[in-house]
Amino acid sequence: MFIFQEMKLAGVYLITPKVYSDDRGYFLESYKKSTFHKNGIFQDFLQDNHSWSKKDVLRGLHFQEGIHAQGKLVRCIKGEIFDVAVDIRKNSETFGQWFGVNLSENNFYMLYIPEGFAHGFLTISKEAHVLYKTTNEYVPQADGGIIWNDPDINISWGITEPILSDKDQTHPQLAEIIKEL
Repeated sequence: MFIFQEMKLAGVYLITPKVYSDDRGYFLESYKKSTFHKNGIFQDFLQDNHSWSKKDVLRGLHFQEGIHAQGKLVRCIKGEIFDVAVDIRKNSETFGQWFGVNLSENNFYMLYIPEGFAHGFLTISKEAHVLYKTTNEYVPQADGGIIWNDPDINISWGITEPILSDKDQTHPQLAEIIKEL
């Protein structure tokens, strides 16, 4: 059982699983194809990823271009992250807008981000383990990104000097790549 809430960006869902807990621990279903289909998410997931990050690590904003675009189902199984989706669908009414939510081991939230979005997250706990399913396999030649602090997007990360990879420090602004999308 899941609760699906569509967010302000069409196609982005905050998903809350039913958690069964007792004195032994807990159990939850993290994905069930039939239930996702009943709630309008018809994509099949082709790859699973696991990320471990330290506090203040910001990963993103990443996307895959063209036919390699990826939808993602993201959840934080240890710690807490601020997870962000940015609409980069050129013809969308919400192009360039973002949505962010805290995902944690305590709230069990999952965020579904469809194809046509850039994705990133900031680790806000001491460390975080993030699992995410993708609707397409990763293709290095289709790798794209947007700088985390693009002033036109204006994401409220709550940090001014995150820890970034070399790649994430050099991404262009959305306005610089709009013709390529």
